[in-house]
Amino acid sequence: MSTSLTKLVNGSSHATTSKAGPDPILLSLFANRFMSVAEAMGRSLQQTSTSTNIKERLDFSCALFEKDGALIANAPHLPVHLGSMSFAVKYQIDTLGVGPDAPSGQGIEEGDVILTNAPKAGGSHLPDVTIITPVFHPSSKEIIFFTASRGHHADVGGILPGSMPPTSTTIFEEGAQVNSFKIVRKGKYDREGLVKHFIDVPASYEGSSGTRCFRDVESDLKAQIAANRKGCQLISDMIAEYSLETVQEYMIHIRNNAESAVRNLLRTVAARNFAKTGNSILHAVDYMDDGTPIELKVTIDAEKGSAEFDFEGTGPEMRGNLNAPISVVYSAVIYCLRAMVDEDIPLNAGCLAPITLKIPPNSLLDPSDTCAVVGGNVVTSQRITDVVLLAFSACAASQGDCNNLTFGTGGVNEEGLFVEGWGYYETISGGAGAGEGWVGESGVHTHMTNTRMTDPEIFERRYPVILREFSIRHGSGGDGQYKGGDGVIRDIEFLAPIQASILSERRVHRPYGMAGGLPAKCGQNLWIKKTRKEDGDWRTPNDADRIISIGGRATVKMGAGDRIVINTPGGGGWGTPGQQQQKENTKPPTSAVAPVTRGSLAERNAMQLGV
Repeated sequence: MSTSLTKLVNGSSHATTSKAGPDPILLSLFANRFMSVAEAMGRSLQQTSTSTNIKERLDFSCALFEKDGALIANAPHLPVHLGSMSFAVKYQIDTLGVGPDAPSGQGIEEGDVILTNAPKAGGSHLPDVTIITPVFHPSSKEIIFFTASRGHHADVGGILPGSMPPTSTTIFEEGAQVNSFKIVRKGKYDREGLVKHFIDVPASYEGSSGTRCFRDVESDLKAQIAANRKGCQLISDMIAEYSLETVQEYMIHIRNNAESAVRNLLRTVAARNFAKTGNSILHAVDYMDDGTPIELKVTIDAEKGSAEFDFEGTGPEMRGNLNAPISVVYSAVIYCLRAMVDEDIPLNAGCLAPITLKIPPNSLLDPSDTCAVVGGNVVTSQRITDVVLLAFSACAASQGDCNNLTFGTGGVNEEGLFVEGWGYYETISGGAGAGEGWVGESGVHTHMTNTRMTDPEIFERRYPVILREFSIRHGSGGDGQYKGGDGVIRDIEFLAPIQASILSERRVHRPYGMAGGLPAKCGQNLWIKKTRKEDGDWRTPNDADRIISIGGRATVKMGAGDRIVINTPGGGGWGTPGQQQQKENTKPPTSAVAPVTRGSLAERNAMQLGV
């Protein structure tokens, strides 16, 4: 038995590693301990938050970082957050510095909590607000770790409720933008500064307003601060139990383990590709619905187990809002690498150690600071993922989209006055791509998003809507030896006049199949409109509702009784259709036991049946 394990069994509060390397049991223990800290942070955030976005949809992420900002461990939250939060932490370290004598004059000190959401400061898009808390050593007063949480806030201002405007052309139309703000300074909460950043500044731009629901935003930010504090306490407890030296040592071992796993993956891919093509170069290109290409060439050094990801050939930045900050590109790449590694490793900075990224400046994937970016985080990130997985021939494309739906009220009215209101935001599930040996799942959130749908009862209770239909869109998945998953149909009726917006992709280019599999069906967004005299389209009381295709990106003033119907894309198929599936590789059959209906739906059915 190793020295470290013997000491642990005997109850010692300190564990050490032998010269031969880390103890495998302790390596697993610390990996899970680090992850459990992030998971506890997430539970705290969910339980203490107010908004539907965070409490119900779970649109948040929590993670731990080294003193230099490198990602240590995370809970299984949103991949698009987790890969980019490291950029946000490093930006604050580089910009503010540490201690009262930092050149910036705003050095990070004990008792500080930092708020940021700007893309150039490591943000993804403006509704995703990051809260960063340093962990100081109790005696040396040096930073030893950081905890951070990122949550999607329902409204941070801008030109439309929900702060996800499909028509934005500059970042100033998308809401509050904060590079660095100490929301807590030496233990004192700065509410006046928060009001300035989230109400006054965004409202200074023409046509924009500050947040339409400041109380919800403030409440959720306080929940993020509390969640970070929970993480700080748990890390301190871990250090007291094992010592700082041991904790940091195993942190390095865990990162090295992830790096080794990715290097092994790259060597395996290089060998496979060399056997087929005679080289170790991978290539893929896919297109946004407007024709903008995302092109990738991966050059693998099989000896070193390293690779260069070169996005040369990708289109220029857009006038629209599908531009993706560079941190989002890193998120997509690190997610794909982790997903393709067939080992149980945490997603951390080690996954990117063997990787060099080359991204053309002023392109779709590295836009200028004033570009609109709200769709890059939730749409373009999915297409980057599709391109990486296509280059590695890993699986067929999933829906390649998040189907971002927002609606709400309030903001600046026609007289130029601010009216308090609210905003609702959701991403809608679709089909997952199939792969060699598995069929794609239907009606799931895929890849860069990992949120869930709002419960229908909560959805209808909190907002003036009726959920008319939420069902599987049968036949939308691509056919193949292994079929792609189906998308969904989401039909929402509005009970009051409301501004609704949809920001989506894969309405033109279909999610690709692989190895002979067929592509999936594209998505479609429909406005089911009542005819009205005031709209000029009323003829008789018996007029049928109008069915209007509104395209992939649109904002519509819905009337009472109008509906929006979102048909989401499916996932591509794998393998030639008609080929027999290999039984040993297919997913196990689902249980034959009929599902039991519970909750309010069961009560309603019972009432209707008179039970």
